Amino acid sequence: MRVFSSFWARRAAKGAMPPPDLQSDLLLKNRALEATAEGIVITNALRPDNPIIYANAGFERLTGYAAAEVLGSNCRLLQGPDTRLATREELSHAIRERRPCTVEILNYRKDGSRFWNRLSVTPIRDSRGEVTHFIGVQSDVTERREAEDALRSAKAELEAINETIRHDLDTAARIQRALLPVSLPQPRGYRFAWHFLPSAELAGDTLNVLWVSPDQVAVYIADVSGHGVSAALLSVTLSRWLSTIPGQLSLLTADSTSPTGYRVSAPAEVVERLNQQFPFDPSTGQYFTLVYGVLTLSQREIRYVSAGHPPLVHLPLGREGRALSVEGYPVGLVRNPGYEEQLIRLGPGDRLVLVTDGVTEAANPAGEQFGLARVLEAAEASRSDSLERQLEGIVERARRWCSCPSFDDDVSLVGVEVLPED
Repeated sequence: MRVFSSFWARRAAKGAMPPPDLQSDLLLKNRALEATAEGIVITNALRPDNPIIYANAGFERLTGYAAAEVLGSNCRLLQGPDTRLATREELSHAIRERRPCTVEILNYRKDGSRFWNRLSVTPIRDSRGEVTHFIGVQSDVTERREAEDALRSAKAELEAINETIRHDLDTAARIQRALLPVSLPQPRGYRFAWHFLPSAELAGDTLNVLWVSPDQVAVYIADVSGHGVSAALLSVTLSRWLSTIPGQLSLLTADSTSPTGYRVSAPAEVVERLNQQFPFDPSTGQYFTLVYGVLTLSQREIRYVSAGHPPLVHLPLGREGRALSVEGYPVGLVRNPGYEEQLIRLGPGDRLVLVTDGVTEAANPAGEQFGLARVLEAAEASRSDSLERQLEGIVERARRWCSCPSFDDDVSLVGVEVLPED
């Protein structure tokens, strides 16, 4: 169907034709409307129910309706049961108010298939400003809408998965924190303290101070390589393994000659068992460093093994502190590491501080590590503080060194003090 102005349409009925130039322009516009890929309809706003008076080939391809089938009908014929009422009303209000409107509306083709239609409706005014017609430009945006719906669905699914993961991580973190010491041994003449600061929800560090006999307390601190769930799982496994729970007596050895049926395992035995229990797995690349010691209370001495861990800091009362460096392979790296026990005799007022490398390797903005010397310096600076406050002071010094609110690695410390004699 060709589009003429109403004026020239009436003149044409009487045998008059538009001037050649105008006729050429009208023919060009007709060809342009027919050639465009978008569906285009023109409706008569002066007739009841705003009927369609023109539909181009693009409309026929888009909807499946022939132009002759829709002439005299309202564009509502493309609407169906799932067309949103709010979109219908928005479109109706715009037509009643004689103003432009663009909506994305769910329409139906002649064969009943659905498609998303980006419909732009524009009023056409005469010389007096009265709206005489509307032109509607229609584009099939189904692929984009379906892609957006799929993206929203995937996003919602991902958020649900993330929420589940966050919940699981929180639960795992609570379980991990529950394995930390709740109440420390309080033998006469001794005090123990610890500080634990994970760098994320889950930590690769673990520590404990626990009774292994009426006269002996086991102390350990461990640091699993890596971060995240795998490191935390190994850390939790270590916490359960390094216990005196029946059936998991890694810290005790069966001994029929003992009244209890067990004896306290020597530190070297414990770490050798760990090395056999947790061999290095190339697929995960996991290993861990450890300091494990047994403090004999009556003799004021601690026998310990260091497996690739940062040195202990010994702070004798009235004397300069020192770092006790010990050679040793991390647990799991070699088959027969040959761990050797070390002995420290403690006097009244002496303290021991055990740290993980989250403290010693904390780096400042220039990349320089905090280092063991600064750990020792921070410990000396807070020597007159309580043992708990001393550990906090070391952490605070390291934090200031980093100039950051949090550490990149887990930070753990254990303190042992022989109380001064009155």
